[in-house]
Amino acid sequence: MDAFEAIKATFFQECDELLADLEAKLLVLESGQADNETINAVFRAVHSVKGGAGAFGLEALVRFAHVFETLMDELRAGRKVCDDITVRTLLRASDVLADHIAAAQGRVPEVDEARSAGLVAEMEVLTHGEASVPGAAEDEDDDFGFVPLTVGLPSLDLPSLGLPSLDLPPLGAPAYAASGWRVVFRPHGAMYANANETGLLLRELGRLGPISVSLDDSAVPALDVLIAEDNHLVWTIDLTAAVEETAVREVFDFVESDCDLSITPLGDAPVMDDLPPLPELPDLAAPAPADLDIAALLARAADPAPAPVIEAAPVAPPVAAAPAPVAANAPSAPPPVAPVTIRVDLDRVDRLINVVGELVIQQAMLAQRVAESGLTRSSGVLMGLEDLELLTREIQDSVMAIRAQPVKSVFQRMPRLVREVADMTGKRVKLVTAGEDTEVDKTVVERLAEPITHMLRNAIDHGLETPADREAAGKAPEGTVHLAALHRSGRIVIEISDDGRGINRERVKGIAVSRGLIAEDAVLTDEEVDNLIFLPGFSTAETITDVSGRGVGMDVVKRSIQALGGRISISSIPGKGSTFTLSLPLTLAVLDGMVVGAAEQTLVAPLTNIVESLTPRAEDVHYVGGHDAVIRFRDSYVPLIDVAQVMGFRDTPVPSGQGVAVVVETESGARAALMVDAIQGQRQVVIKSLETNYQQVPGVAAATILGDGRVALILDVDAIVANARRRTAGPELKLAS
Repeated sequence: MDAFEAIKATFFQECDELLADLEAKLLVLESGQADNETINAVFRAVHSVKGGAGAFGLEALVRFAHVFETLMDELRAGRKVCDDITVRTLLRASDVLADHIAAAQGRVPEVDEARSAGLVAEMEVLTHGEASVPGAAEDEDDDFGFVPLTVGLPSLDLPSLGLPSLDLPPLGAPAYAASGWRVVFRPHGAMYANANETGLLLRELGRLGPISVSLDDSAVPALDVLIAEDNHLVWTIDLTAAVEETAVREVFDFVESDCDLSITPLGDAPVMDDLPPLPELPDLAAPAPADLDIAALLARAADPAPAPVIEAAPVAPPVAAAPAPVAANAPSAPPPVAPVTIRVDLDRVDRLINVVGELVIQQAMLAQRVAESGLTRSSGVLMGLEDLELLTREIQDSVMAIRAQPVKSVFQRMPRLVREVADMTGKRVKLVTAGEDTEVDKTVVERLAEPITHMLRNAIDHGLETPADREAAGKAPEGTVHLAALHRSGRIVIEISDDGRGINRERVKGIAVSRGLIAEDAVLTDEEVDNLIFLPGFSTAETITDVSGRGVGMDVVKRSIQALGGRISISSIPGKGSTFTLSLPLTLAVLDGMVVGAAEQTLVAPLTNIVESLTPRAEDVHYVGGHDAVIRFRDSYVPLIDVAQVMGFRDTPVPSGQGVAVVVETESGARAALMVDAIQGQRQVVIKSLETNYQQVPGVAAATILGDGRVALILDVDAIVANARRRTAGPELKLAS
């Protein structure tokens, strides 16, 4: 990649960040908190996108962003009220702005020009008013029936006072210089530290008209005392174009606090916001001329005919309304110190994590070799090995923290999706998010977007009722969808809930029977009926639309979650709504686990699922129905599951009085005791995907490499317990031969 393409790629990365910030600030405006800082933040985001797009010649993006920016400028200047209609238009404009950026980046073929042009027209109407939009004046009805009248004023024959005529500009005219402007610009070191560039500013000035640039380097010190972070250069730019001063100042909007700036008229051209000095008036206290008839003048003034007003009402001069030059040179408060960050390719981080994973494996191997050598715990080798283990753990935790990202980046994309689906379905929807700062591995974050998208579309299209149906059911016409993220038992849990109609289980079962997905006489629990919606080709939509009807959405969700080592569950109450819960591992790289043995096989149970371990006594073990074992645990009974038998390692259970029972708890809170032969110890292991190298195996979440080089399977505790509860005849979890 050449230097230009690298800079362009960086620009698009910054655009993603700006769009995320833009969306967040617009949602703040939508909530009714229209403060100046929020409006300014939206303006700065759009302005930054426009400026960068102009540097790369992305004309379509520049044109749309310019209209967007103009409307935001009206809002921040207070000339336009930030009402609900404006905020809704801005939200849709941010969506189209994202489309323009995606098209410029090549991620989508093209932008919907009709939609873009329609939003441009809406924003221009909001900015200028309907009568100011071209073509609107001809269609506007004259509600007042205005008829021009001619008024004649009698001549007063006033004596001349000898005053020269004043050529004043129209009141309220913008400040401009007929021949141009001289800009004296001295950057501070902070300007370059904030990634601003003098060359880009000069190029923007050049867009306003012809410029002549000179550089004063007389203040540059000798090399031995030169501080590279400081700036000693002064630029003088002569702009020979009749443009407004505000247009010149807009070029320096984002560097005003990081430079010394002076903008003055070029040459002797008059400045329209500085009125010419009044001429000296004659001494009005001197005696009046002899031929001045005061009585005649008074008689004329008393005449009922219309008389002109000699003295104009006092009007504040334009100079008082434009104190921008003073404000630009006034000292400003230092900006808040932003955290120092760097951009690193994800591939480099992945390689670092892989190397650290191999380091963990080698450290485990070394520890096992030393343990087998018979050295005492007080030996220097073992003490050094313990220090190495702590250091390795710290390195691994630090590297994993680099990949940890908040789910905010995914959640911020969803308000747009909700708005679009709500418009397509004709429903009123409010999205409420929580836990946006919950951190998870970047790989998990990137792959969360698709399942969450499908589930939100499903919640709006199938879960929520129409406004009329909601009112008939005694609900508010606007439905609510909650999207939340939280940590639970060492995993991340995503919950999508709605206050809609819930799952109609009779209809779901009937559709499954009609499509041959289940037998007509099948007896299913509520949980099993709910899970029918995840079957491929299943859909409750009566017609195929842009939103649903093809029966692929929820099937995609289940497969995506399973590929991440996660699971999905449903809780639904008819008439009240449904809650979909996604449970995923925090990271796909490491795991703290308990190493156990079962039928000469070494397995790893996730430490986050383990409650405690115990040696079962014969009198504490009982059988339900003669074959399903339970064990007494703290005044209650929990299922006793022989792991080796369930996994197919042997056909008979562990003899009574032998082995160890490991009490585990699933995410739903259900408890069970896993029967194993022995516990070998606690260890942090590196997760290796089993699906990548083999296939998905029920009851197995992943695999790892032990210190002796053997491969150990990591148990999927929730799947094992759930299968044991459903099992009615024989084991259902078998490893492929």
